Amino acid sequence: MERFQDKVILITGGGSGLGKATALQVAKEGAILSLVDLNEQGLEETKKEILEIVPNAKIALIKANVANEEEVKAYVQETINQFGKIDGFFNNAGIEGKQNLTEDFGSDEFEKVVDINLNGVFYGMKHVLKVMKEQGSGSIVNTASVGGIRGVGNQSGYAASKHGVVGLTRNSGIEYGQYGVSIKAIAPGAILTPMVEGSLKQMGGENWEEAGKEFVSVNPMKRFGKPEEVGYLVAFLLSDHAGFINAAVVPIDGGQSYKY
Repeated sequence: MERFQDKVILITGGGSGLGKATALQVAKEGAILSLVDLNEQGLEETKKEILEIVPNAKIALIKANVANEEEVKAYVQETINQFGKIDGFFNNAGIEGKQNLTEDFGSDEFEKVVDINLNGVFYGMKHVLKVMKEQGSGSIVNTASVGGIRGVGNQSGYAASKHGVVGLTRNSGIEYGQYGVSIKAIAPGAILTPMVEGSLKQMGGENWEEAGKEFVSVNPMKRFGKPEEVGYLVAFLLSDHAGFINAAVVPIDGGQSYKY
């Protein structure tokens, strides 16, 4: 099934984790890809993996800091220059930041996390929505988190930024549905990405794998999610099959956020 044949899909954070997993999935389904990340090596690795399974894939790699609006404008314009349109946008780049109680959470750290996770998502939406409104079509999926719909503790910057992503998604979905654009967010739980591994190392140090086992022991499914499972979900949400899903936030967390 090639749901993305001749469709241009723009992905931030495409050099690792959920961005990489989604890039692999939509490439298998025929997508033309514009991949954005600060990590050029990560982008090259994603491209290499895609070309191993889809040798004729069209892929643009763009280095950019999503917290810098001028660089966001540039990655959107570069995508248009190369491919002429943007059919789908996975607005995904983000960081967790350091863990600490709110009273001890560094102000600089808070600003950094919000700059990337919230401002970066806003800048991406702002400039991609101009393109999609003019096209009269498009789909945006923002990466929120269960930390954007629930409190998680010790992550003031992350929780504040991801709650903001949820608000942006709902607000903009209401604004742009009339223009043929659907906007939704995913709320991943414990998905075993490099970012989550880093979080476990903050909690457990050298014993991070044991910390991971304890962490998922309370999950109804007793395991971490896989990046490719998120990739399947995002591919669906970006596709025409999900065109009437708008302003919604879709958890993918094994049911943990619903558990008392």
